[in-house]
Amino acid sequence: MQPVNTCAIETAGAVFPAERIELLRQRVDEGISRSLSWRLDQLEGLLRFLADNEDAILAALKADLGRCTTEARMADISMVRSEVRLIRRNLKKWLRPHRVSTPIAAQPGRSWIQQEPFGLALILGTWNYPFQQVLIPLAGALAAGNSAVVKLSEVAPHSAALMAEQLEKYIDRTALVVVTGGPEAATRLLENRFDKIFYTGSSHVGRIVMKAAAAYLTPVTLELGGKNPVIVAADAPLAVAARRVAWGRFMNAGQICVAPDYVLIDESRRLPFIEALRDAIARFYGLDPKNSESYGRIVDQHHFERLLGLMQNGRIAIGGETEAAERYIAPTVLTDVPDGAAALEEEIFGPILPVVGYRTLDEGLAIIRTRPKPLALYLFTEDRSLQERVIRDIGCGSVVVNDVVVNQIVPGLPFGGVGNSGMGSFHGRFTFEAFSHSKAVVKRALWADLDVRYPPFSDWKDRILQWLISV
Repeated sequence: MQPVNTCAIETAGAVFPAERIELLRQRVDEGISRSLSWRLDQLEGLLRFLADNEDAILAALKADLGRCTTEARMADISMVRSEVRLIRRNLKKWLRPHRVSTPIAAQPGRSWIQQEPFGLALILGTWNYPFQQVLIPLAGALAAGNSAVVKLSEVAPHSAALMAEQLEKYIDRTALVVVTGGPEAATRLLENRFDKIFYTGSSHVGRIVMKAAAAYLTPVTLELGGKNPVIVAADAPLAVAARRVAWGRFMNAGQICVAPDYVLIDESRRLPFIEALRDAIARFYGLDPKNSESYGRIVDQHHFERLLGLMQNGRIAIGGETEAAERYIAPTVLTDVPDGAAALEEEIFGPILPVVGYRTLDEGLAIIRTRPKPLALYLFTEDRSLQERVIRDIGCGSVVVNDVVVNQIVPGLPFGGVGNSGMGSFHGRFTFEAFSHSKAVVKRALWADLDVRYPPFSDWKDRILQWLISV
């Protein structure tokens, strides 16, 4: 795909000019982005981009992912619009200095925290939600007063082409450059110095990003993936649990980082739960999901073939039908998956759901603990003691009780992982904070300058100083 933006890097093109990056940073240093009015103007620009290009966005998502209009509008337009409006509505308040108590040892004086931009941010987008996962971080970066280089994913070419052609028209051109291209373009960008890096994607590439950031000690936010477990406890209603799990697993053809990745259920309920999943899938997509307008497609041939391999890891209980020409994989449920199989070790990121039986709940919880901490954990039970136990004892990015995925739409909650599933968080105020440095400020009077703080020290000075510091 030939990029429209003349500033963009092509996969085989020239290295992005360092002087262009420095110009963006220079504009931040000059203070062009510090005023509240400038920041609000950029947020208004993002809202206009969504409004003016809504039909084109929906068409691009259909072409890239086969995503239906309802899911596309909900995730990549409405959710972004809601986040941008929340930031715009609260930005003045978030930018106010936050007073903190000043101890007697620093009196007379005042202390406060004020937010300042990091400077030049690099946002490395992903392909499964190509607009959401670029525009929400970009809103936070601009609201915090940064300039930004945005690298779009080449895996969703129609979405990338639209943003490369249109996005800079709505944002101050001295504060944003949109970049297209493949891994080579990202590698070239990472050779430059940035003041903040925000990456969404796989844990493997996240390690590469972190290594590159280490060269300049650049702070990073890594939004990665992981094996998101579902625990269906003995008291959970199977029909409701199956319906909600199927909805979360098979939206966007399973290509969502917070999708349920495997189900743990008492062995005696495993087969009834699979039948409940069968009913839910038929209700959502009909007897032949290939003909459903609500069901998507795999993004490219590489991921299609990867998923075909994972389908061989166990017995196919539901689905399994594929069509290479359309990159279609039916909603598929696996059972009898052997320990150590890739489908139980790797993030699936597709419409495949392993269902694993356990003999005791402790055995099921042990399975989760043996793996890296997941991005999300889903628990279905009305047992409050079990809810509290899982929330308290299992490390993960988020917990949702009696549902899946909906933590994504609660703007007051941070969204992010732990360890292998990520570093840092965003959404709502946390997006603004991801791109802001909390600067500590102390302002003292000149008229009070007690000798007790200065050498030479004595016993009485020591006693006074210890008292001043301890009160």
